Amino acid sequence: MSVDDRRAGLLQPRTAVRGLPLYAPDVAPCAVDVSENVNLWGSPPASLRAVTSAAPERMNRYPSLYSTPLRDAVLAYLGLSEANGIGLVSGCGSDDVLDAAIRAFGEAGDEVAFAAPTFVMIPIFTRLNGLVPAVLPMGPNYEVDPQRLVDRRAKITYLCTPNNPTSTAMTREAVEYVVDHAAGLVVLDEAYAEFAPDVFTSLVTRSERLLVTRTFSKAFGLAGLRVGYGVGSTAIVEAVTRARGPYKVNALAEAAAVAALSEGPDALGWVTARAADAVTIRERLASALRELGLEPAPSAGNFLFVPTSRAPAIAREMRQRSVLVRALSGLPHDIAGVKAADGHALRIGVGPWESMERLLEALREALACA
Repeated sequence: MSVDDRRAGLLQPRTAVRGLPLYAPDVAPCAVDVSENVNLWGSPPASLRAVTSAAPERMNRYPSLYSTPLRDAVLAYLGLSEANGIGLVSGCGSDDVLDAAIRAFGEAGDEVAFAAPTFVMIPIFTRLNGLVPAVLPMGPNYEVDPQRLVDRRAKITYLCTPNNPTSTAMTREAVEYVVDHAAGLVVLDEAYAEFAPDVFTSLVTRSERLLVTRTFSKAFGLAGLRVGYGVGSTAIVEAVTRARGPYKVNALAEAAAVAALSEGPDALGWVTARAADAVTIRERLASALRELGLEPAPSAGNFLFVPTSRAPAIAREMRQRSVLVRALSGLPHDIAGVKAADGHALRIGVGPWESMERLLEALREALACA
């Protein structure tokens, strides 16, 4: 082998990396973009002020190593305490925490068990860290079978409720069964908790095997600043923090997140009110979609999952009318509605009703010609 050949071999990325797809959703600029499940009302005014005031003093300095101010504010928001053995790890979005958790607890060849379809980054993080996805089916009505997850005896079991992309929620009985009986670490993704009728974060006080992740990208309107976190026992959090590394939340993002958690109508009150608006409009939009002959899944998030075999064509027609929705294809056929739609669906974020009226107008026209 020549020197050049040896050098070329040394420059080859890992096999697991070469085989990974880039995350590349259609994000073409449109007048109405409901493709990302973010807060379409904007950001809390308190957060905007915090970024403006913090920028001159903090942009030239490193942020806090492990986001201590954010940790204290989030634990207070969740009603949790370090005194009770609970810690918090922050990250550049909750997906950063998910990646670090898999890296912290999974050895090469271990399994990560999850029901599909779910958050698209989970199988990617699994393979990237040398682990093996153990993909289990959902039931015909979007249900997750807790016994099948537990029986897999995986090193890591991932739950997502409300689930992305299906918008559906797991029952408390199912979540608690997995948390109580799984063999290894349980990671519970609650990115859409603020819109859900039931949340499970408090389970970390009774289980040392549970890490619950959340984000400021959805209800809190800070998607552009990329702030997420995970809570769990101090032992779990310490391991994930070591795998994650320091300085993962920038100073302006931390200031904005802490401000959003403060009391007042322009801070946490604003977030709570907008989340309530999203839930109300979600139900109104679902009813309008049913009147058009579509059947959205029962949603517990700030978006709707709508199986239809015409999803790709509908999305193209709507984009031509400057409305961007997410078209999904290649979905598992275990869910009855998805099977009938041949694995296709639309994912539609919820926002102010004026935007939803524009969306419905474009959708009616798209249905007529798609």
